[in-house]
Amino acid sequence: MTDPDRLYHDPELVQFYDLENKGGADFAFCSELAGDARSVLDLGCGTGQLAAALSAGRHVTGVDPAGAMLDVARRRAGGVAAEWIEADARTLRLDRRYDLVVLTGHAFQVFLTREDQLAVLRTIAHHLQPEGRFIFDTRNPAVREWEEWVPETSRRNFDHPVLGRIEAWNAIERDEATGVVTYETVYRALSDDRLFRASSRIAFPARENVAALIDEAGLCVDRWLGDWQGGPWRGDAPEIIPIGRLRG
Repeated sequence: MTDPDRLYHDPELVQFYDLENKGGADFAFCSELAGDARSVLDLGCGTGQLAAALSAGRHVTGVDPAGAMLDVARRRAGGVAAEWIEADARTLRLDRRYDLVVLTGHAFQVFLTREDQLAVLRTIAHHLQPEGRFIFDTRNPAVREWEEWVPETSRRNFDHPVLGRIEAWNAIERDEATGVVTYETVYRALSDDRLFRASSRIAFPARENVAALIDEAGLCVDRWLGDWQGGPWRGDAPEIIPIGRLRG
């Protein structure tokens, strides 16, 4: 990663995040997976929806490099019960281990190089209890979801509590050599035509590359899922979701 992504670091953009990203199938799946876990580390926790929800009766640590996102996390219901840390998941080293480590919301994809992806997986390995589990998600490049992130198909509307009706859309460019997708997110307040925009970059590693990185990081996979409904991995699945543990 290079310059901070305004979509997550700028409060003017962060104000739209929860309006577009409400807990869905991934939220429900991870909540169930947490089960009897006494401690959870949420890497790339964003505005803290999942971490706050899991914090009742557990030690939960939410980590994100974006202070603006963590400001929202601290203020949300249940936020006071969780521990919030502003840090980079590539270099984070806490003096404790967790029963469950999660990295959801496709946060894995913001790490653009093999070196950075491996660093994040080593962070997961460092913080896992011997019997602990991890889970993360990344979009399957074979599905080419980025092709839908153009103004014609991505245009949408929602209501903001202060700004009123918002129109939003995306536009993309893809580097064929690296597979990195640069996408612009634009929000327009219909009341006064004010525009808010940010440019983001994400990678789309293939499943075989993800598997090799997991192995190199000292982890192993018990199950590969292809969606957040718990469906098994297949070549045309929308997601690549490994659930695993430390390699024995």
